[in-house]
Amino acid sequence: MVTLLLWLLLWVVCWPLAILALVLWPILYLLTLPLRLAGIAVESVFALLRALLMLPARVLRGR
Repeated sequence: MVTLLLWLLLWVVCWPLAILALVLWPILYLLTLPLRLAGIAVESVFALLRALLMLPARVLRGR
């Protein structure tokens, strides 16, 4: 009986949180999308700079 009451309590407490998460997840994803795109752009700029800085060493190293 106690187990059933605990499961019912868990259900009553958690279902609004689950619905809230289902509603807010797409909104949160759309809000963070520009930050992700900016992160990709910054990472690619750093990769380009690293490649340019390492180019003389790669050329001089040869095979």
